[in-house]
Amino acid sequence: MGKSTLLNHILGQKLAITSRKPQTTRHNMLGIKTEGAIQAVYVDTPGMHKGGEKALNRYMNKTASAALKDVDVVIFVVDRTKWTDEDQMVLERVQYVTGPLIVALNKTDRIEDKAELMPHLSWLQEQLPNAQIMPISAQHGHNLEALERVIAGYLPENDHFFPEDQITDRSSRFLAAELVREKIMRQMGAELPYQITVEIEEFKQQGKTLHIHALILVERDGQKKIIIGDKGERIKRIGTEARKDMELLFDSKIMLNLWVKVKGGWSDDERALRSLGYGDL
Repeated sequence: MGKSTLLNHILGQKLAITSRKPQTTRHNMLGIKTEGAIQAVYVDTPGMHKGGEKALNRYMNKTASAALKDVDVVIFVVDRTKWTDEDQMVLERVQYVTGPLIVALNKTDRIEDKAELMPHLSWLQEQLPNAQIMPISAQHGHNLEALERVIAGYLPENDHFFPEDQITDRSSRFLAAELVREKIMRQMGAELPYQITVEIEEFKQQGKTLHIHALILVERDGQKKIIIGDKGERIKRIGTEARKDMELLFDSKIMLNLWVKVKGGWSDDERALRSLGYGDL
């Protein structure tokens, strides 16, 4: 739907991972933008998961819902005139938000006949009468300056919470793990299910080189074979693409080593999830 793409474009640099697969985001991530007297702290949340049978799904739904209680403005990002079961889940939560609500109608630049939007805009306004609806393009930056001005108008006066050069609350280890996971999801597409995570086992600067060892956890042997690929070609591509992004992010030469390990049932094991940084369930 473009939440993470929107955050990256507003910040002016890549922070949150993106892929064509919905619900790529798994954790709340702060994106911090400071311009003069205004400091906006954006919370990129996981998308809602219908069903939520596994512990991982429950964690993501709980994380996304909890974020609504602690923010000054809610931005509900939807994809043009598409409407999914997950969108409906979000709507059923944000309709009770008492503070400002913005519906960011994303990818509207892809609609040639804007008249097609009118019935959907009217329907959205009926569902959320107190919301301000704004057509945008997260990828191409259309109408994002106007969106930021609206957001800034809603922010309360307060001291800045973060130094003006800080852009996130997440550690370098976390960002490195997310970049590896992004490349896997982009390589796999629909081939690989959601039961995959990445853990950084070593993150050490030696001279001018940053050495990173990443463990990729999957649930079945077949998934491991898919990630490694024929003669290791796929995991090499994943490593090469992740390393390039890491060098830009960390401004350092990177030595990246990847391993794949099978850990059956990790995505439905609450203790395993906590040990992998998924917090309380």
